[in-house]
Amino acid sequence: MSKLHDLLNAQPVILADGAMGTMLFAAGLESGASPELWNVNYPERVEALHRAYVEAGAQLILTNTFGGTRFRLAMHGLESRVRELNVAAAQIARRAVEGAPHTVLVGGDIGPTGQLLEPLGTLAFEDAVQGFAEQAAALRDGGVDYFQVETMSDLREVEAAIQGIRSVSDLPVVATLSFDTNRRTMMGIRPADAAKRLPELGADVIGANCGSGVDDLLWVIEQMHAAAPGAILIAKSNAGVPEYKAGGGLTYSGTPEVMAGYAATARNLGARIIGACCGSTPTHIRAMAEALELYTPAR
Repeated sequence: MSKLHDLLNAQPVILADGAMGTMLFAAGLESGASPELWNVNYPERVEALHRAYVEAGAQLILTNTFGGTRFRLAMHGLESRVRELNVAAAQIARRAVEGAPHTVLVGGDIGPTGQLLEPLGTLAFEDAVQGFAEQAAALRDGGVDYFQVETMSDLREVEAAIQGIRSVSDLPVVATLSFDTNRRTMMGIRPADAAKRLPELGADVIGANCGSGVDDLLWVIEQMHAAAPGAILIAKSNAGVPEYKAGGGLTYSGTPEVMAGYAATARNLGARIIGACCGSTPTHIRAMAEALELYTPAR
């Protein structure tokens, strides 16, 4: 039995963290720069962000490795530093949970490659598997408690990610898709189909993250619960609807109060793990913790 399953058995609902990218930009990350490079250049800043979510009540935090595969790091000329950056990220997150007043687990964050798999694209399935395995091995060695494959749109890429993880670790796998295109993924996957397929691929926990706002994500969770009532579901919505602001960049409409309401509704719709995604902050997570009656003020 894993630490994640122990926590699920101990509690009816678990609170996850919120956005990493949003917080990194607020801390000074420049647009177009590699967030993963901060794991070695500014580890204290990354640790402080993790700690802020822990202090807000998060019981699950994700490493700063969303773009940590060789494919995404190649966009910054960092493909030779996969192990270094991912091990560092996991170690930073481990330090951040030390001394927490409640149990906090560290998830190894694995995002999409940014490429299309063959035959639609040029990335071979086996190459994708190897790339995901490389990242997963580094996160494992850094000390994560589970893996989270997130913001996916293609079930074949999820399959490649889980195969890669399973080739190097037997830790639990959480898998989420982003239903951001008329309540489907960009590759046309429906929530009900994903709910049936993801457990077959080996995911221990399934669900949705990011997307087009709270209402759409809640609808997705409802659909997934209906299609797979026995599945353990995770919901990580953006903080409301993203809107472009004057001068560039995005702003999100979801206030802490909105996200508190979302958390309570997600629980009622069957989600067992509830967190937030783009646009969210520790303030949002604290409001969600209070709505779920999970928040214990730090002493």
